[in-house]
Amino acid sequence: MVGLASAAGLVGFLSEPDPELRVFALKTLDSQIDLLWTEVVDAVPQIEALYEDESFPERELAALVAAKVYYHLQEYIESMVFALGAGKLFKLENGGEFEETIIAKCVDTFISLSAAQRPAAGDPSANLNTSFPTSGEGATSTSASLTSPITPFSQSTLPSKSLLSRQEVPGLDAAHPGGEDVTVKHDETSLVLKRGVQGQLQAVIERLFEQCFVQKRYRQVIGIAIEAKNLDVLRRTIIRASEDENKQHGESRRSEELMEYVLDICMGIVQERAFRNEILKLILELLNEIPAPDYFSIAKCVVFLNEHSMASVILRQLVEKGDARSLAVAYQISFDLYDNSTQEFLKKVREEIAELVPEAQPADINKTESQEEPKESDPLLQDQSSSEQSRSLGSNDPQAKLSDEARTAFKNILDILDGIKSIQLNLEFLYRNNKADIAILNKVRDSLEARNSIFHTAVTLSNAFMHAGTTHDKFFRDNLEWLGKAVNWSKFTATAALGVIHRGNLSQGQKLLQPYLPREHIAGVGGSGSVYSQGGSLYAFGLIYANHGGMAVDMIRDHFKKATEEVVQHGGALGLGVAGMATGDEGIYEDLRNVLYTDSALNGEAVGLAMGLVMLGTGNMRALEDMIQYAHDTQHEKIVRGLAMGMALIMYGRQENADELINGLLGDPDPTLRYGGIMTIALAYCGTGSNKAVRRLLHVAVSDVNDDVRRVAVLSLGFILFRKYQSVPRMVELLSESYNPHVRYGAAMALGISCAGTGLDEAIDLLEPMLKDSTDFVRQGALIALAMVLVQQNEAMNPRVSSLRKAMMKMIGDRHEDAMAKFGCAVALGIIDAGGRNCTISLQTQTGNLNMPGIVGAAVFIQYWYWFPLTHFLSLSFTPTAVIGVDQKLEVPFFKFHSNTRPSLFDYPPEQQVKAEEAPEKVKTAVLSTTAQAKRRAQRREKQQRRESMDVDQTPTTPKVSDQLPEKMETDEGAEKGEEEAKEAEKGAGEGPKKKVEREKVGYELENMSRVLPAQLKYLTFPDPRYEPVKRPTGGVVVVLDKNPEEPRETIEMKASKETKQPAATAESLQDRLQAAIGAAALQTPQRDAGRMPLGADPTAAAGAAAAAGVLTAVDEDEEGGEEAPVPEEFEYESDGFEE
Repeated sequence: MVGLASAAGLVGFLSEPDPELRVFALKTLDSQIDLLWTEVVDAVPQIEALYEDESFPERELAALVAAKVYYHLQEYIESMVFALGAGKLFKLENGGEFEETIIAKCVDTFISLSAAQRPAAGDPSANLNTSFPTSGEGATSTSASLTSPITPFSQSTLPSKSLLSRQEVPGLDAAHPGGEDVTVKHDETSLVLKRGVQGQLQAVIERLFEQCFVQKRYRQVIGIAIEAKNLDVLRRTIIRASEDENKQHGESRRSEELMEYVLDICMGIVQERAFRNEILKLILELLNEIPAPDYFSIAKCVVFLNEHSMASVILRQLVEKGDARSLAVAYQISFDLYDNSTQEFLKKVREEIAELVPEAQPADINKTESQEEPKESDPLLQDQSSSEQSRSLGSNDPQAKLSDEARTAFKNILDILDGIKSIQLNLEFLYRNNKADIAILNKVRDSLEARNSIFHTAVTLSNAFMHAGTTHDKFFRDNLEWLGKAVNWSKFTATAALGVIHRGNLSQGQKLLQPYLPREHIAGVGGSGSVYSQGGSLYAFGLIYANHGGMAVDMIRDHFKKATEEVVQHGGALGLGVAGMATGDEGIYEDLRNVLYTDSALNGEAVGLAMGLVMLGTGNMRALEDMIQYAHDTQHEKIVRGLAMGMALIMYGRQENADELINGLLGDPDPTLRYGGIMTIALAYCGTGSNKAVRRLLHVAVSDVNDDVRRVAVLSLGFILFRKYQSVPRMVELLSESYNPHVRYGAAMALGISCAGTGLDEAIDLLEPMLKDSTDFVRQGALIALAMVLVQQNEAMNPRVSSLRKAMMKMIGDRHEDAMAKFGCAVALGIIDAGGRNCTISLQTQTGNLNMPGIVGAAVFIQYWYWFPLTHFLSLSFTPTAVIGVDQKLEVPFFKFHSNTRPSLFDYPPEQQVKAEEAPEKVKTAVLSTTAQAKRRAQRREKQQRRESMDVDQTPTTPKVSDQLPEKMETDEGAEKGEEEAKEAEKGAGEGPKKKVEREKVGYELENMSRVLPAQLKYLTFPDPRYEPVKRPTGGVVVVLDKNPEEPRETIEMKASKETKQPAATAESLQDRLQAAIGAAALQTPQRDAGRMPLGADPTAAAGAAAAAGVLTAVDEDEEGGEEAPVPEEFEYESDGFEE
């Protein structure tokens, strides 16, 4: 149709009484509305009147024309309402701008209405009965939250664009959907309700959903359903996708991917905890209805929902199936449960499974009552299982109907859930593949004066991190003179370092630390040794059994209750906390609280921290009330700091349930409690990426009057955003240039925590300039953060690694560098080579869950600012990067898998060439090129003379200066020729490696139990036809299905468990060495049990271990004439009042 010049005539037809003329006018206007809408605007009331006239035959056409006019007027809400009134005339499939805009508004309105109909979810957190002295921020006032610039944490004045991050405001009318964002959503929803077009809106949405289903765009519908909080639509979409797939007789992979997508959305985007749990329950229900369910997704949901009963039911069903694949899946789920669950959850699952195998209960659940001390050294699971099975053959239990295979499987599952197998395999991997560069450690030791306690501690920490989990403690045994300079808390830290080095060595942990443990209760032993080594040994014992508990908790608890020295109580509290992490044990909590009430500043900080570790993530209100009350009553800042950190740990992962505590702590006038409030935000919302948490942290970072609070506020951004680490550099870029050095330090550590192990270039770009910062502790933070970012990076992955390593080595040897920066440099050199270069720092597990020990370890590690021994907690964040395949017998078969990359891409960094001595060399005498020419002339004259007279040898004369001057131009030419040769040599040297890289073959074989970096996993394949992994490898322990179990196979021997570590030897064999190293006081070490030493054990290692034990257990506080060098006065801290 030819375009009309004017709409005046058509508008006039709208007033005609003849309906046909009005219909003609509307049809013509509809086709030409984009050109004529400006003239039709005045006639909108007439068009609306036609729509409202029920006798008019083309009401829907009138609504469509009105909708288009309002669209051009940018009145999109009115346009949407009339478009809904147009019914089928509004065509979704047209795809024009008008249709897309109306569809978008319809979806927004549907989301608002649907979310408003859903009641405020959640089980409200119990109220704290302890009132804070000052609540300047109005902890419970909703009205204040909407007006005050400093709002309560449970509210938001700047709502996110996504409804998922908005909070429900109690008391709002249901007619005002959208929660507190009433001004945004009220108009459109109220207009829809007023016009009564909800049915039309639902019809449009249903048409839109059906269109998506036909086009297989299920993810769009899922997104709308989750945003609208409409679980019915979500259920219908997943079921429809599965039905469509079955009709096409396709594989089930698409529905599995859809489930994974829903899980990712649920855990990564949905921020309301109660709604997230409802989605997970729905997913769990749907997964169980599928004929061949995805058990790994079910297990993930079970962990998120804390449904321990369902976990035990799944494991029982898989074992009872009886086939090899089901058994392998059960073992794999057990390994995943151990990696992703708390001790409390695992204990409940073990108890329920143990009911099926009653005779295994005392051995697996209550080990301390059924095992004698010598059985700690039994490393093999099969030995334990067989002994238990033999003990129970005559049982008349009703559960005896289980087959022998099922009984063995349940016992193996109990061992896996107890962590024995995972810890043993990781220990073996780290022991076998230790690639720590001892030359770097020696360089650090030689560069730092051991008499200075901060430097001695720095070397200790560097050694501990570099050899974490490897059981390689040779550095201590080879450096007894250096070790002997450890006094007071340096000795405490050095002894605790043994726990980091031997972490996971469960079978020999007690025997290793026996010389250091408090020995008052052992008959026939006189003298108690140094209280610092005793306290450090209890701390070390906890680190060895970190997050494992068992017999270690009872043993440490026994020593803790008997201890009278505050230093021993300090170490015992830290050991109890780290070994009994997240157990929720009320008995341990009571013991710790009793010591807390003695009001000792020295042990109070550790006790407050340990109370939080034991109650980690439980949200225990009674414990919080006790801690808040005592924090207000005590006068000791150290105790308040420990309690503040403990309260933050109790609220780990609680999200909005922690808001009341956060408000109270942040409103307190005591900056230490405000510090605890910030840490509570960091731990309660860790890994969520919560917008409101980020806003609150940024607000405190620029507004609080206390530097410590501002520093930790910036630093805590790393905990909130580590799953979205790419956004952190941009967020802290300006803060890293702040005038306040504490804010700069916080920005550096936020980058280190969030980007750990990623090698992110943007993070390095911000951290590298900080190495030249004018403030020493900012340089310290930058060094540690760089090491965390660059851990396990080589030059092929990140070319700047080698230059930064050289910069660290240069800084550690610089005599003019500040002590704080050198401390950070030493710690950084240990972190970057963590675990013998086989560990990364990870705050989430391989399956994407929160890594609870890793997050807690990083959170406590940053408290080293106040207390150096807490630095050891970072070892909890070290995650071995390996693929360890085990078969259905839980043995490690020997097989190879393929990595489709160049070998150099993920290879170990080369060992650094460190000069042993860098003494100043003698300056060589300058030799001029003219002198060289003169010598050559002299040699020519000498040869000529020899030819003339063979029987006379004349002494060559020294050329005169005047003889050299005419040859000046020749020497310049020689020099130029030499420079050209040097350039050619450099060019050749540069081309050599390049050609080698180009010729490097792509693809290579890796043996089982090899290092595999997280970035390398996607390149792995398993070509071996015999062994097939039961799930896609994500790192860690992978159960492989042996397709030919009857054929002979080769297994990998567990060397780490069989190698016996010797802490001490007989005094007669070591007397001379000990006398030279530490004096007669060291000879009080207990004798070893000669029968426990295997054939082939290294007597030198045993001697070194005994000597090291003697050094650390020697009492040094009161010895005036001891051979150890005294610590300078200004470095003796916390030693007053603890003389023996």
